[in-house]
Amino acid sequence: MGWRGHGAVRRLLTGSVSRGVVRRAPCAVLVVKRALRDVRHTVVGFDNSAHAQRAVKLVSSFSPPRGGRVSLFTAVDTMHVPSQALVLPDTRAAVSAEVTRINKERLARAHQALDRAARTLTRAGWKVDRAITTGAPLRDLLAAVAKKRADLVVVGAKGVTGVRHLLLGSVAEGALNRSPVPVLIVR
Repeated sequence: MGWRGHGAVRRLLTGSVSRGVVRRAPCAVLVVKRALRDVRHTVVGFDNSAHAQRAVKLVSSFSPPRGGRVSLFTAVDTMHVPSQALVLPDTRAAVSAEVTRINKERLARAHQALDRAARTLTRAGWKVDRAITTGAPLRDLLAAVAKKRADLVVVGAKGVTGVRHLLLGSVAEGALNRSPVPVLIVR
């Protein structure tokens, strides 16, 4: 479906047909912002959710073009050591060690999930690379799209609706609003 690109205020007040379809459709929706010619490089935002796994499965069902490449991207939510100015040194060291352990575990799980997704895509004939960041998911996803000069971005829908959606947004919503390339949202 097409995208008219209403401004932020008008979009907030009136919404858009494409956004409404994406929010309510029980299936994947491709939103095209510019001519979609040769899709050779796709960036898949992957958070290991059920929708993200479906996105990988859907992309793997496409016949890769000559030189077809998929970049799998994930942003890991890491913890930061809280301020401990008044805490005893032994306690501070224990908290720091625990935060480090949790972050290593989260990164290891992300690597394992990306490796499984990459195997699925590789078996389907795609060339695959992976990227993991610890930054803001949407910002870093869009940076990956720009850096890779991607032709398409694919994300899973989280299904956030209502007031929570308006207040919090989502990576899928952000990709719809800000991606310079077509966006495929998968349910």
